Amino acid sequence: MAHSTHETRSRAVPRAALSEPPSLGRGLVLLMALAAALSCAGNYFAQPLLDVIEVNLHIGVTAAGLIVTAAQAGYALGLILLVPLGDVMDRRRLAVGLFGLTAFFLLVTAAAPTGPWLIAGTLLTALASVGAQVVVPFAAALAAPAERGRIVGVVMSGVLLGGLFGRLAAGALSELGGWRTVYWVNALLMAAMAILLHNRLPRLPRPHSTSTMSYTGLLRSTLALLREEPLLRRRAAIGAFSMASYSVQLTALTFLLTRPPFHWNAAAIGLFGLVGVIGVVGMNIAARLSDRGRVQAVSGTAAALLTLAWLPLLAGESSLLWLTVGVILLNIAQQAGLNSSQNVIYALRPEARNRINSAFMTLFFMGGAAGAALASVVWSRAGWSGICLLGGALAAGSLVLWILERVRAASAARPGAVTVSR
Repeated sequence: MAHSTHETRSRAVPRAALSEPPSLGRGLVLLMALAAALSCAGNYFAQPLLDVIEVNLHIGVTAAGLIVTAAQAGYALGLILLVPLGDVMDRRRLAVGLFGLTAFFLLVTAAAPTGPWLIAGTLLTALASVGAQVVVPFAAALAAPAERGRIVGVVMSGVLLGGLFGRLAAGALSELGGWRTVYWVNALLMAAMAILLHNRLPRLPRPHSTSTMSYTGLLRSTLALLREEPLLRRRAAIGAFSMASYSVQLTALTFLLTRPPFHWNAAAIGLFGLVGVIGVVGMNIAARLSDRGRVQAVSGTAAALLTLAWLPLLAGESSLLWLTVGVILLNIAQQAGLNSSQNVIYALRPEARNRINSAFMTLFFMGGAAGAALASVVWSRAGWSGICLLGGALAAGSLVLWILERVRAASAARPGAVTVSR
């Protein structure tokens, strides 16, 4: 009898332990940030290598451009189709599986004999690389509420640094062993990361409310969240406008730096892009302020700074100093605003964080795609002045949306108000 009671108690402990998130140590946070960086980096390898790939595979300029398009399209599809799965299945298994698939598809890309194979490999690699966007809400679930902003900021810093250093690594490794080298290397690193995540990530319980939900029901539920959660809808709109503004700068900066008075080559432009690393500092400062209850102040300041940053960028048409100042301010504002919005939306429904992240990031990157498309048109017609006007207007749009959000919240908080803003 005593033996039976002991077995019952020993089995009850793990079940009780699952009711609260496991502790999140610094080593695990850094591992998740590195994992996010490696996962995202592969989507940027082709950008500085297009000329080399075009010659090596004997493809045209249009086909080479489709490689970048495939990376963007694959990532968008992954956000919509794969990230929500984290709310209905073992999140550790999902993250590890996606990292393993990314490693496999990187090998397919590295071995591509023709342009179509390379485009297909890039598309599938980007589709699986949304494992990074499974890791981010995973970290949010493990973090205590008082440090969630900081933890999410650290992991999202990996996403930012992965994009920046992915371009740099591609250029450097191509000099050593050809354009395929960076894909081979990253495939090995992603496989190693899948093993590390399998060994280090804890298991989290699946929410009872979604454990039996079908896949189509899950996708419908993701879209329904945008209808049911006005704060998610507003934050997604703010994120889309801010990313559109940021993407305008990213797209047009290359056009500017290749013409007078700069005359820079691709390598120099890639190195200048590392100025964006300063955005990590802004993200982490914003995260700490958000954890201290200043999330709305961070959001408003970031939107205002994003708008004002276009003034030194305008002066930067003929001045490297002002151009650098503008790029730094834009990166700090963009990353701080993104972190504050994530801090807000992850507090809405803990059981639906992956679907919330899917909805938010899909609209976020759609804004970026729209900004890039607009930048190409405006540059050809109005040059850098038109670019700055476009970027400033989009940034101002994010500021106006934030002001409207605060007005609604203030109205709902008045005595006698029927609704309550979260």
